[in-house]
Amino acid sequence: MVEFVRSGRTPEELAREFEPTAQSIASWVRQAERDAGSRSDGATTAEREELIRLRRENQRLRQERDILS
Repeated sequence: MVEFVRSGRTPEELAREFEPTAQSIASWVRQAERDAGSRSDGATTAEREELIRLRRENQRLRQERDILS
C-alpha cells in the first residue's frame, strides 16, 4: 500500500479498491516515512519495539524484586 501511495495513488482511492480505510493506509505511509527517516514526528517501528521490550523487562524485574524482598 505504501508503494502505491508513493507512486501517486491516494489513500482514498486505495481504500475503495482494497479493504483498509483511507486513514489506515495514511497511517501506514506516515510510519514508513518515520522508519525511512524522512519524518520525525513519532517513534520508528524499531523504537516502538524496543520500548515494548524494555517495558516488559522492567515489569519482569519489578516482579523479581518483589519476590526477593
